[in-house]
Amino acid sequence: MKRWKIGVLVCAIVACLSVALVGCQGQDYKPEGKSQTVSSTALSTEGTLRVGVNASSAPLAGQTSSSSRIVGIDVDVAAYIADQLGCKVEIVDVGNDPASALADGRVDIVLGVDASSEDAGYWKSASYLQSGVALFGTASESAVPTTDSNPKIAAQASSKSSWRVTNLFGDDALVVQSDLKSAFDALAKGSARYVAADAVIGTYVSHTNAYDAKIIALLQDPSGYCVAVAEKNTELQGAVASAVDKLVQGGVIEIIESKWLGAPIDLDNTTIVKAASADQASASSASASASDASADAADADAAADEEAADEGAAEEAADEGAAEGE
Repeated sequence: MKRWKIGVLVCAIVACLSVALVGCQGQDYKPEGKSQTVSSTALSTEGTLRVGVNASSAPLAGQTSSSSRIVGIDVDVAAYIADQLGCKVEIVDVGNDPASALADGRVDIVLGVDASSEDAGYWKSASYLQSGVALFGTASESAVPTTDSNPKIAAQASSKSSWRVTNLFGDDALVVQSDLKSAFDALAKGSARYVAADAVIGTYVSHTNAYDAKIIALLQDPSGYCVAVAEKNTELQGAVASAVDKLVQGGVIEIIESKWLGAPIDLDNTTIVKAASADQASASSASASASDASADAADADAAADEEAADEGAAEEAADEGAAEGE
């Protein structure tokens, strides 16, 4: 008799607990939002940070084949900065013209701006993501080529990377490819010993296509990507500077890099191949004088602005990579 009563009591307790748990599940938890840390006059739209990106520059920003939504490293960085400012975030595709987007008031800030750019008209933050023209080799490769060693280096045609290869190693060193994925194919097949590409974009293409490759050197001093703000908007400049510092120092950018690139990029101790040999430098100088090197360099810089679209989004690599990262 006692056992029967105990059984009934246990069932009653379980039933009560079940009701209590169901009741708890029915109560939605909403975290308290952060207070806005900048005045509304510092924003084009009150309560919203409008962020410009180049949507043709995967993995910084791009669109998957199945969605028109923009995703990428810069989108994640934008969300973090907006959160630090206590604002909602709105992503706007401004192409590769941050100056006009800021001057027209279409956006409050622009991400993915080359830190080494000398364009006037806007303030630039410290870099939140390292980059630069890098030299990739297979995972077993350890030798850094010298400027007179006649290496075979694959690079996309008419890109800043290909220009750096010919400038440092000569025309015979360049193995021209139509896109960056083809350049890594050449590395995998052995028709090239190295690949030259933007460090971030090259790492992205290598990671999303599972190439056996790593960065072994840089072909220029390391640079990076930063945030641009209108020159007159000093309040927003200060807020962005603080957010970028927390993004980097707090390790958040490393988490974002790992999501899109497989691992964070660290170029601090990477060997830099800078100068051509004396003979090559002399020949390069003579050739440049004869063919107006300044115009060629301008063309190379223009190609570099589009390198993210042509290299990082290399055919299906950009779509697949963005979908995987998302």
